[in-house]
Amino acid sequence: MSGAMVTRSRSEELLFLTDEQLRQGIELMFFAYRDLTSEPDEILAVQGYGRAHHRAIHFIKRRPGITIAGLLAILKVTKQSLNRVLRQLIDDGFVESTPGQEDRRQRLLRLTAKGEVLESAVSNVQRDRLRRAYSEAGPEAVAGFRKVLERMIDPDMRATALNLVGDDIA
Repeated sequence: MSGAMVTRSRSEELLFLTDEQLRQGIELMFFAYRDLTSEPDEILAVQGYGRAHHRAIHFIKRRPGITIAGLLAILKVTKQSLNRVLRQLIDDGFVESTPGQEDRRQRLLRLTAKGEVLESAVSNVQRDRLRRAYSEAGPEAVAGFRKVLERMIDPDMRATALNLVGDDIA
């Protein structure tokens, strides 16, 4: 290549990020997560709940009738930790646990009407924040962001996670 100048596109340059650029990305993820969870944290705090409760009600809402084992697989938390959270949600009337029809030892989880109201309040503020950010960033940025998020998921769990999430946002 005598005399030919090689230029990289912006997307090619992004494949070779410096440590400083990666640090900035990590910090932006921290600040974005902080702000994505701050309003839900305030709503949940009224009940004496935290982020573990948030994650549980989110996935119970998305998968009514999910088993405790299924929720454990998604959340990747200890059984003891999940049992503590579920016990509070059940005792306070936000989640109901019923025996499985085929295997009575299974416990199937669903939000109660009270749980639906709490989940909706928490999810609405997050959807509003994401809707604004996606709208301001534009469709190409949204598609690129989704690709980055997908690739941040451990490769051995990626297909399972993507199956749970669905493909409506790209």
